[in-house]
Parts: sequence; C-alpha cells; structure tokens
Amino acid sequence: MKLKSLISRIPEGYSEGSYKGRKYGITRTGFNAGKSFKVYAEELGGTDFISLNFYETKSGELLKPCEMPEAKVIAFLKEVKWND
Repeated sequence: MKLKSLISRIPEGYSEGSYKGRKYGITRTGFNAGKSFKVYAEELGGTDFISLNFYETKSGELLKPCEMPEAKVIAFLKEVKWND
C-alpha cells in the first residue's frame, strides 16, 4: 500500500486512535493541495510518539520520519486503529 493512502486514512486535524494497545492523540495537517502532510501522534498517558513529514514529489513519495526509524513510522501507519 502506498504511504499516501496510509496517511490519508488519518482524519484531517485531531483524532484519537490506538496502536499496540495504547491510546494516541493524532494530528494530521495537509499542505500543498494534499501533496504533503505532517503527522504527529502522542501516546496519551505515556511517553511514546510518532512524528513524520510526507512529500509527494515528481519522482515519487518521500517519507521523512522525525528522530525515529522509518520502520516504526510505517508500522504505526499500517496498524493504528481509530477509536469510535
């Protein structure tokens, strides 16, 4: 699955979801007519966080995790579940 599709599953603005049994506050902000995004997720009541920037360029998708491994960011995007 393309990264943009994974990121687009996250609602614009603030939402809450769960990942690995922990609750997260998640913010997605879009820029450049939907060609770039910033995502920040913070574990509520804990210390974990996910932070990334995504860019859709002429040569393809570019993921820029902030101070964490790319694998951690991708796992979060694939596995996060939304709270109803």
